[in-house]
Amino acid sequence: MPVTVAVYGKLQQSLWEGRINFATDTIKAMLLASYTVGSTQDSAQYLSDVVTAGVGVEATGGGSTGYTAGGQTLTGKTVTYTAANSWGVQRANSTAYTVGDVVRPASANGYVYQATTGGTSGGSVPTWPTTIGATVTDGGVTWANMGRGVLVVDANDPSWTTGNPGTLTASHMLVFKDTGTPSTSPVILYWDLGGSQVASNGGAFTPQLDSTEGLLVQFTG
Repeated sequence: MPVTVAVYGKLQQSLWEGRINFATDTIKAMLLASYTVGSTQDSAQYLSDVVTAGVGVEATGGGSTGYTAGGQTLTGKTVTYTAANSWGVQRANSTAYTVGDVVRPASANGYVYQATTGGTSGGSVPTWPTTIGATVTDGGVTWANMGRGVLVVDANDPSWTTGNPGTLTASHMLVFKDTGTPSTSPVILYWDLGGSQVASNGGAFTPQLDSTEGLLVQFTG
């Protein structure tokens, strides 16, 4: 399922206030049947600002849905920083790229680039800009200079298996630190799953964490 990742604006506040330790805290993925994001991307700091406030409605849990209310604890959590020149994915000629793909030039120049327009790269190497934020057209791809390194936050894929018969429907996945109390559980990010997604009759509902981009990618200047 295609996803769009959005980080809550107050994540940095929660991190600086010492409210989240991704490595050691209980971090959960919660499925939402619906979510009217509105201003919550900037204003929400806690789970209560999203779910208890009613702008996000948790997926139906219990029974044959295979979903447990409150979400699933993420396992295999990692946080990895890679300098641009060591980033393992090199841009290649005449290759299909999608929006969000991250590459470095085959001749490393100290920067990484992210596709802002998907398409097929050109047959020759583009002139890579060395100003952060600058873009370059490469065949059908537009690359933006994102910085000098990449921080990847990752975890094992969460998955819920439905009963047979049984149905699980969700449009968003919300990631948060679970303190046991919604009003003190900081939200981290959400994935827009591209509309209502359905798993049924023994099928698995598995939002895919990309092998190179993980749960979240952040760039450093």
